[in-house]
Amino acid sequence: MLWETIGSVVLGLALAWVALRSLPGRLPSARAVFATGALGSLFGAYLTHSTLGVAHVLGTPAGAVLVGAVTLSLLIRPRGHRPVRSVTVQ
Repeated sequence: MLWETIGSVVLGLALAWVALRSLPGRLPSARAVFATGALGSLFGAYLTHSTLGVAHVLGTPAGAVLVGAVTLSLLIRPRGHRPVRSVTVQ
């Protein structure tokens, strides 16, 4: 279980690094991206491990990568993103 945890965090950090390299202007700060990738992969490993059980050695890292990629995709901003100002009626 310890190696699964360490491996999932490393996979999440690798996913975050790839995301930062491929989408540099469309993501928030690197610190937030690395934290999201690591925590998303850790949650994915936990979820997959609790669902599949101990015997699935390749299933747990696959689940970690999938959930980590999904959580990182939630951080992507659209192109040409400009903050929308709300107009208050007085």
